[in-house]
Amino acid sequence: MDSQQIAASIARTNNVAGPIGVFDSGYGGLTILEGLRKALPDRDYLYLGDNARAPYGTRSFDLVYRFTLQAVEYLFARGCHLVILGCNTASAKALRTIQQRDLPVLAPERRVLGVIRPTAEAVGALTSTGAIGIVGTPGTVASRSYDIEIGKLHPQLHVYSQPCPMWVPLVENREADGDGADWFVRRDLENLMSLSPDIDTLVLGCTHYPLLIRKIRRYIPEKVRIVNQAEIVGASLSDYLLRHPEIDSRITRGATCGYLTTEDASRFAGMASMFTGRPDITAARIEL
Repeated sequence: MDSQQIAASIARTNNVAGPIGVFDSGYGGLTILEGLRKALPDRDYLYLGDNARAPYGTRSFDLVYRFTLQAVEYLFARGCHLVILGCNTASAKALRTIQQRDLPVLAPERRVLGVIRPTAEAVGALTSTGAIGIVGTPGTVASRSYDIEIGKLHPQLHVYSQPCPMWVPLVENREADGDGADWFVRRDLENLMSLSPDIDTLVLGCTHYPLLIRKIRRYIPEKVRIVNQAEIVGASLSDYLLRHPEIDSRITRGATCGYLTTEDASRFAGMASMFTGRPDITAARIEL
């Protein structure tokens, strides 16, 4: 759709309730979607994975912003009044610009939220030592989004970050449980823990990483608490909707979930089942 078609579609749905939109560059946001569905099971959801252009982790800020804005516009045009960026890279590289520059013009009464701030809000109550470890894609780590958000909310905490460029490919190639994954997971976690022996809280700063949880636990000290981002974002959204009934009233309640992808729909459905544990997923292919 061109800009005029998008604007017209958004205008047509301004007074019609719709699903919560959830966007990710690929499959990882499905873990966030599951957290949302667990926290708010009666709401309707529409998931969009930009699989044809994934991964976003190594792309420039400008490209991630443009791709993410296209997805937000598409979900708005499909009737979503609230869109969750279930992607750390998109949250780091695109969210603030979309919120501050695009929403006031595009759809001032609609909202786009990310996954980094809710996580940053939660970690203060989880650490005893004040040392927080972050693992994420190179793009998320380079953005320093977690450092900045945690610094704003909890200036007394110390943040240590480690890029893990191979973790997403391991998951998407179904190697998360394979022996080959151990070398990369161990190396990256050893590098992280070498930055400070006081790290007692580990934020999985990529939504793919929960599928590596068993290996992650194997290579970190027992004292280290792993932060489940999906649970945090689900609880945060529940609280947000209680505080913003004007947004909640625009969300339909039918306990349904639709799946969209920019790549092959059958391949997406198979991978989505791996991420969600749901065997009955069907998807539709779209273009952005």
